[in-house]
Amino acid sequence: MFPKVHAGMDMEMNSNMDCGKSKGIIGEKSMRILVDKMKKYPVSIWRTMWKVGRDDPRRVIHAVKVGLALTLVSLLYLLQPLFTGIGQNAIWAVMTVVVVLEFTAGATLCKGLNRGLGTLLAGSLAFFIEYIATESGHIFRAVFIGAAVFLIGAAATYIRFIPYIRKNYDYGVVIFLLTFNLITVSSYRVDNVMKIAHDRFLTIAIGCGVCLLMSLLVFPNWSGEELHSSTVFKLEGLARSIEACVNEYFSEQDQIEANQDKSTKDPIYEGYKAVLDSKSFDETMALHASWEPRHSRHCYRFPYQQYVKLGNVLRHFGYTVVALHGCLRTEIQTPRSVRGLFKDPCIRLAGEVSKGLMELANSVRNRRHCSPEILSDHLHEALQDLNTAIKSQPRLFLGANSNQATNMLALAAAHATSQKHAKYSSGGGGVSLSSVKTDSSALMEWKSKRESSERKFLRPQLSKIAITSVEFSEALPFAAFAALLVETVAKLDNVIEEVEEMGRIACFKEYQHGDENIVVSDKPQVIDVTQNQLPSHGVD
Repeated sequence: MFPKVHAGMDMEMNSNMDCGKSKGIIGEKSMRILVDKMKKYPVSIWRTMWKVGRDDPRRVIHAVKVGLALTLVSLLYLLQPLFTGIGQNAIWAVMTVVVVLEFTAGATLCKGLNRGLGTLLAGSLAFFIEYIATESGHIFRAVFIGAAVFLIGAAATYIRFIPYIRKNYDYGVVIFLLTFNLITVSSYRVDNVMKIAHDRFLTIAIGCGVCLLMSLLVFPNWSGEELHSSTVFKLEGLARSIEACVNEYFSEQDQIEANQDKSTKDPIYEGYKAVLDSKSFDETMALHASWEPRHSRHCYRFPYQQYVKLGNVLRHFGYTVVALHGCLRTEIQTPRSVRGLFKDPCIRLAGEVSKGLMELANSVRNRRHCSPEILSDHLHEALQDLNTAIKSQPRLFLGANSNQATNMLALAAAHATSQKHAKYSSGGGGVSLSSVKTDSSALMEWKSKRESSERKFLRPQLSKIAITSVEFSEALPFAAFAALLVETVAKLDNVIEEVEEMGRIACFKEYQHGDENIVVSDKPQVIDVTQNQLPSHGVD
């Protein structure tokens, strides 16, 4: 008996030792993984910072401009003569630079002028309220200030709901409301509040002046140019998406799996993603461009609203590309042997549409009118070839069993006629076609039997059985793909009209022969300017 007890204790001790060893091994592995991550973390940060600057070097310049502007306004605090004249209110200049200085000149002008105008109006109105409150006596002063704060606050907040004010001057109204309440309420307890308001307005003006100086004169980035570059980027992205989508539709399955394993990013999605997400960016850039002065060589007015209209047309074009991309992921697919019959005309048509979009992108980039032959004979020939190829295969689109269905209907009619004669001869009941069953009736009979026997079980396979039982054409999914491809040609006309209208308003230069050379690289170097806009957090 005792040996058995000792043996059990030995086994328990061995198991505890093994458990401790396994925990130690797991701990060592976790420490090694953590140490490896800590070693790779600085390298990862450096690569990310290098990539951000390499993608758009203007980001580095903007960072230097912000640092230089902050250094200049900090001199108000650091230099004793300047600090003696302004005092503690010098910090408002630093806060103004942090809030107002944006990546583009238009955004800086919009925020800077709104801030300055709001502060000036609030200070003027606060002086007027303070003068009337002082003359009314000490008893009615608090009542008058409270009533003024209520009326001005309610009115300013209500004005913010006006669409034009909300779009252009919302930031200025917020600054006005903040400054007015600070001055008016503080004046009841502080005697020198007017001097404080004067010093604050002066420091804010200094901060806005430094921001405008840096934004307009030191390597300026114009909102209109950002909107212009974004339009070119979207046109090129749509061109790449259409061509890649059609090529993938007609490629072999092995090539698709290899491409998916090579990279997690879908080039088709990356092409039209910027178009679908561009509405807010286009409207914001157009608003900021409306604040910018005419800075072009000929001082032409920037047609920012026309760029917004072109963006809307490109988004509708992008919806068609999204549907075209969806045809690659549908559950029901046309066999590749059938697709091969229409491969050449579809690829040719997609290439012509992509070429037209690239020509539009080049014309917008170079600020010239597009070629009169942008809708060339090659595009119409590609459409005609696709139409001819579809008409040459009528059995694919009408169904291979159409004759069988016709014979079945004829058999049913003959059987009904014989039953009718039998009824008149025997005086029996109605007509029955129970001996003739179509695929749909057979499906319904099978489904009713299954429901009666297994009524509590959900069978997702029924939908697929129903689809396959009906005589769907093998080429029906391809018909949807071809219809969407032809729809891109129709949408291309709308894009061309908007680009020509924009070129007419912006006074683009006339087209000359030799400008139609389009260079399309395998890895185009494009800049997504939508990533340059930094979010604003708060007022002060």
